[in-house]
Amino acid sequence: MRRFFVWSALAAVIGLVIAGGGYWAYWNFHARFQPVTVTRNQAEIQRLLDESSWISAGGGGEPLYVIGYRDSQAMQNYEREEAPKLRAAGVEVRIIVFARPDREGLAQSTAAERATVADLWLTRDWTLYQRWTATPVRNWTAAGIPAADGNLARAAVVDAGREFVAALSRNLGDAGLQIQYPLIIWRDREGFMKACACSDKRSWTFIRDDLDAPDQIAPAAVNPEQGFPADAAEAALPYPVLGPPAAATPPEGVVDTAAPATEPGTEAPRPTSTRPAAPRKAPEATQSAETTFF
Repeated sequence: MRRFFVWSALAAVIGLVIAGGGYWAYWNFHARFQPVTVTRNQAEIQRLLDESSWISAGGGGEPLYVIGYRDSQAMQNYEREEAPKLRAAGVEVRIIVFARPDREGLAQSTAAERATVADLWLTRDWTLYQRWTATPVRNWTAAGIPAADGNLARAAVVDAGREFVAALSRNLGDAGLQIQYPLIIWRDREGFMKACACSDKRSWTFIRDDLDAPDQIAPAAVNPEQGFPADAAEAALPYPVLGPPAAATPPEGVVDTAAPATEPGTEAPRPTSTRPAAPRKAPEATQSAETTFF
């Protein structure tokens, strides 16, 4: 009986370990990358999104909001890799950028970034956003854009963007979402609001599944405003159409091995000489053999 209890306890411990390991593996490799279905404060979150100054390349389809800051590498990767797939599925990708506030006395944004964010919130200029994101951060000087620092109105716009992100984070935190960037919000086919802190690529597939977006997109289907693929760009270059190369004439005395063979018993045609004919000499005057004596 004692042995039975020992083996039973050992089996129970092993079962608990296996169950715990299986749950950890499910959470670590799958569950933690799933989006969160927002069941609370939906109206407030939607109001914040509608009142924000988002920018978009157009499309007019179902909106998907991407919230982040300029230095976020994960946000840049998501825009470059996923935005064309979503647009191919008829989704309008709306970008909302903000300048991070100072943290523990350290600035997390530059003066050029704050000026650009303020201008984007005021003008919603998609072309400006493309130029900004296409330029390395260290090279962007915001030339021609009014400064936000020292400008009461534009500084208030920068602060409004920060307040928007703070209010959004509070409402999504109630849904159990740990805020990371890019923060993505959309509605699935049934109309439920979902949110994802999509800093990891393993989260992206859930969004494509919800919106019926393809996993891959053909290069020809890329929006020209987002850039051409390499093969399409090369095909668009005005290269001249070259004909077949002219046959070279072999030098005199050299047999052309590439010349067509003649049938046995048939005399091969003589090559025509290309050397210019030498001029004929005039006949020399000869003295007559007869001599006339006077």
